[in-house]
Amino acid sequence: MSSQEFRHIVRIAGKDVSGTKKTIIGISQIKGMGYNFAKSILDILKINPNSNVGFLTESQVEEIEKAMRNPSSVNIPSWFLNRRKDIDSGNDLHLITSDIDFNVRNDIEREKGMNSWRGFRHTYGLKVRGQRTRTTGRKGGAVGVRKGGKVLPAGAPAEGAAAPAAAGATPAAGAPAEKGAAAPAAAAKGAATPAKDTKPAPAKPAAEKKAK
Repeated sequence: MSSQEFRHIVRIAGKDVSGTKKTIIGISQIKGMGYNFAKSILDILKINPNSNVGFLTESQVEEIEKAMRNPSSVNIPSWFLNRRKDIDSGNDLHLITSDIDFNVRNDIEREKGMNSWRGFRHTYGLKVRGQRTRTTGRKGGAVGVRKGGKVLPAGAPAEGAAAPAAAGATPAAGAPAEKGAAAPAAAAKGAATPAKDTKPAPAKPAAEKKAK
């Protein structure tokens, strides 16, 4: 193929592939097509994997798409496919592009509807394949941890732990008085003690003021 027929963008299986890439790399960029799978298809179709994608003809692109969607037509072994024994049809299939997401989503919804163990794990967003969850897979906020608050020194009582004393109750002998309780007690003591001398001073006679 001449350089004038070179295409900068080639659409393969609904994906735009740059024409400057090698054919094996461009095909392996399609979802569901790995490097080894792409190499197997190109070897069976007798297409040079090191040539550029832009030099592929329309007929070659159609042959590649047909082999990708139906690998059994080009004698690809069944163990190479990514969906064997499909639950609906029972056939060995190979899914590409958006078909992968569609079938995976349907499988998860079917497991949820069956109320299977895998369905419950999917519902609660937990690991499904038996992985360790004791130290991994922790998502969301922490459970049972209270944030904030003051850090008290060792041996100090927690705030609000002691109940307020009843009115008229006498503290036990030898018990240390609380810091906040000393001020009200002093105020009450000062209120009970009468003032020493609250009489006003006698006024001086007016004659004495004039003499001054």
